[in-house]
Amino acid sequence: MDHMQTPSRFSVPARGWLVPSLLAIFAVAGCASVPSVETKTPAASTVEANATRAGSIDVEHSQKFARWVAEFSTSARAAGIDEATLQIAFDNVRFVPRIIELDRAQPEFTRAVWDYLDNALSTQRIARGQDKLLQLRPVVEPIAARYGVPAEVLVAIWGMESNYGNFVGDIPTIDALATLGFEGRREAWARGQLLAALRILQNRDIDRAQMIGSWAGAMGQTQFLPSNFLAYAVDADGDGRRDIWNSLADVMASTANFLASSGWQVGQPWGLEVRLPPGFDYARADADVRQSTTQWTDEGVQSMDGAPLPALADSSILLPAGARGPAYLVGPNFRTILRYNNSTSYALAVGLLAQQLAGGPSTQAPWPRDLQLLSRSQLLALQTALNVHGFDSGTPDGTMGPATQRGLRRYQRSLGLPADGYPTLDLLQRLQ
Repeated sequence: MDHMQTPSRFSVPARGWLVPSLLAIFAVAGCASVPSVETKTPAASTVEANATRAGSIDVEHSQKFARWVAEFSTSARAAGIDEATLQIAFDNVRFVPRIIELDRAQPEFTRAVWDYLDNALSTQRIARGQDKLLQLRPVVEPIAARYGVPAEVLVAIWGMESNYGNFVGDIPTIDALATLGFEGRREAWARGQLLAALRILQNRDIDRAQMIGSWAGAMGQTQFLPSNFLAYAVDADGDGRRDIWNSLADVMASTANFLASSGWQVGQPWGLEVRLPPGFDYARADADVRQSTTQWTDEGVQSMDGAPLPALADSSILLPAGARGPAYLVGPNFRTILRYNNSTSYALAVGLLAQQLAGGPSTQAPWPRDLQLLSRSQLLALQTALNVHGFDSGTPDGTMGPATQRGLRRYQRSLGLPADGYPTLDLLQRLQ
């Protein structure tokens, strides 16, 4: 949760430079010693040969990494981290180049929401989740009752984050965060998370070897960042440790505690699929346009089965694929899921998966699968063209945001088109 959105959220090969007994190395006067350069896999001899051919480049890099860790250790020590924890954490800490590659990756092509949901809501995932709900009711239901978060929602997040505990990632969290901190693109963030990870080790919640997760530092079966672990993790099984890697009770209670603490409204649905009336102003399908379901009903918005809309005081219309795709009415609990992972596709997947785990329907309206999504470079061109034609979309960056959506809606209105703010190849071609 709260992860960086990346091509892969979990696993990368754990290859990199090893800094053995780093604290001892830097006890040498002048920090003159050069840490040895090794790898875990493949064969160490191969990497050693590569380092030799590279001359001083790899040696210099590993030396700088070691110095960064030593400097960070000084600040961690001042923040209350004890020597034993520093040694456990940083003896044999690794710099993992693949983590930097993934952190810097900016995919040229985005993924259509319908493709994302096809995978997230596969028949296998739904069936397995329903089996898990049946098997684990004695564990999950008391937690759901305590925190007011439905068991289906907790299991849906579990399914999304680790395929029901099947894969939690395999990168040591200390290595991942030290690598990101040293690289420097978001050093302040990484340093904060690394310090939180050290506090987890010092609290003896988990051993270093078992503290594993994604390349971005998210951990355990529902992928908590270390800072969120400190704030929300719960020892639900009473063993004195908050273990989101191995204790299912701790996993579920920690996830429920996060949601409850982030604004989950007891008894309210996340949302539901709806039908919009003829002539609906699609510009009102905006997260900032919020009103009661009574008001939406008065405007002609209906549930798919004709039943009264649930009582939500603060709801909005979501069009994840524009005017041609399905429409959803979403409330505060949808926004709470976004606090877990700030991705509309993710939050929608969690809501729909939970709905189907409970025996509810899948999305009924068809997705516009014939639409060609814009690549980042095409979206950049769209933003630039909107600005040139006087439809301010902010600074072009190749990322769809509120400013681009507002500019695009103004352009659509000028053409007499539904102002849904959804970028398409046809609109780009019209602008060029």
